[in-house]
This record gives sequence, C-alpha cells and structure tokens, in this order.
Amino acid sequence: MQKRCAITYLSPRPLLAAALGLVGIAIMARVLATWPVEAAEPASSGPANATEAFVTSQNSDSLSIVDLASMTSVAEIKIGGKPAGVAMAADGRHAYLAAPDGKEVIVVDVASRSIEKRIKVGEGPLGIAAHPSNGLVYVADWYATRLFVLDPVAGRVTGEIAVGSSPSGVAISADGATILTADRDSDQVSIIDAATQSRMAVIPVGTRPFGITISPDGTRAYTANVGSDDVSVIDLKSRALIGRVPAGHHPYAIAFANGRGFVTNQSGGTVTVFDPTTLAVVKTIEVGDTPEGIAADPSGRFVYVACWFANTLERIDSETLEVTATAATGDGPRAFGAFLR
Repeated sequence: MQKRCAITYLSPRPLLAAALGLVGIAIMARVLATWPVEAAEPASSGPANATEAFVTSQNSDSLSIVDLASMTSVAEIKIGGKPAGVAMAADGRHAYLAAPDGKEVIVVDVASRSIEKRIKVGEGPLGIAAHPSNGLVYVADWYATRLFVLDPVAGRVTGEIAVGSSPSGVAISADGATILTADRDSDQVSIIDAATQSRMAVIPVGTRPFGITISPDGTRAYTANVGSDDVSVIDLKSRALIGRVPAGHHPYAIAFANGRGFVTNQSGGTVTVFDPTTLAVVKTIEVGDTPEGIAADPSGRFVYVACWFANTLERIDSETLEVTATAATGDGPRAFGAFLR
C-alpha cells in the first residue's frame, strides 16, 4: 500500500397581594423583591462536542490522543504495524485501529489508554468501521477483495464479504442496515446488506475512490476519488450516481458539518468545502501539508483534519470556515476513519 497517496408556572405574587389588602401591598412588594425568580429551562443545546481525538500516526507506529478543548496531545501509545484506519466503538469505550503492516486490528481501551488485544485480520487491513448496535467491526483488506467481519470481544474474524479490488474506506448507515466500501482499484462502491453479510449492488464512481462517507440524513454516499480529483455522489435509494463535486489534488476523505461537505485534498494541502444540495464549491481552505483523515464534531461546529507531513491535527470552524487551532501529533498522522469521541 502506498502512503502519501432552555417551567412555565403561575406566579404567586398577585394572590398574595390581594390576601393582605392594600395596606400590606407596599411592604409585601419590598419582601417579594428579594425572592429569587425561577428561571426558565434552557433549550436543548443539541449533541455535545467531542472531547478527544484518537489519531493514528503511521510513521511513528503510534496512536496520538489529543484533548480537543486545549488542542494538545495528552498521550502517545506505541502500536506497531503502521496504524492507519481508526474507528470508535458506539459506546466510546474502545478504539479500533487497522495496522496494514502488522496484518492486525488493535483494540485500545479508552479509559486506561492501553492496548487490550491484537487480532490478526487478512493481509492489509486499512479502512475500518464499527457497527452502531451489533458490536461488530468491519475491516477492508487493501490487498484482497474482501471486507472482514470482526467480533472484537471474541477477538476473531467471524466472516468475510466479497467486494471490489483494494477496498479502502468503509461506511455504515446510522440504522446499521447497510455497509459501503470504496473499492479503489475497481472504481466502484459496494453496497452490502449487514444482516445477510452479502453484497447487494455495485455502483461505478470516479477514478480511485478512497474515502467514503454517508450524508447526515442517510440518503446519499460520497466518495473521495484520488484519481479523478472529484467527489462522486450516490443516491442510496436508487443506488445511482447522481453527481460529482470538483475537488483539489488527490481528495482523500469527506466529512459533513453545519450543512456543508468538507474534503481533504492530500496533495493540495487544502480542504474543499461544498454545498451538498447544489454540489457547488463554497471555499477552499488552506491547511497543513498533506491533509488526510477528517472528522466532524457531533455538534457540527468543528471539523478536524489530520495532516500527514505537518504532523498536526487542525481544527476548522464550520461557520467561519477558518482554521482556528492546531495540535501536534505523532509522525505521519493518517486518522483514516471515525477518530473522535
């Protein structure tokens, strides 16, 4: 595998004043002025911000844990095997790392920040995603036409699914029913039924699709096409290609926040921002050298980008579309997948 590539209630005040009569009104008013006023309940603030990033640093064979409030690296765990892909368990208790050179998936206990187990998987595990409810993990093997099904509790592979050549990115629908792989060397996306673990459809896309992401509303999938410098848009209901978005040089992965799409351009040192409705480019943001992995905060306010040559994790404000903070990471951060918790 080549790398660079917010209680309304009736106030008691009028009732109390009438009972005391006019003589007591002035006195009572003075007393009441000292009573605390019950505040209205605050409106729901929506999803909470992520607190940490788990960034796979391939050159240093490590996992960098970044505190997102301070944007500082707070831990560095030696992993081995050139870790690249990363996924977080639905309950946030474990991180799953795909290490192509080690031919294994490493399970990291988040609380203790230590390696819990190592599981041998295929010949070159790269893209990885954790199911939202069934506890399984799905791993794309770069060197085979296979998506492996992994039980991380049992610590073993429980199944495999035929896909296209050199599968890279893996995405799972929010309901857990559908799994997608970006089959890089087949210029296609495989659509898989999670219940039967079988491929249902194949959709041709642009050249060399690498990262794949499902839209927040679950209706579309988007691939970052390294070879054609664009993003393919798939309607998941009709299973058809419905459009393309021009990107920078070597688009790598995609995230969505604040009603916009964000694409890392690996060889361009930029992030392309686009409108998912019109597919028009909104802005191109300069970031660190060789941006690769990208993930959006659950609140939608921030987008985080791992920059391979710069050895940084950079934060983009999804409203202002500006880089607002940078954190140092290990050497060669890839963070290919869902790396926030």
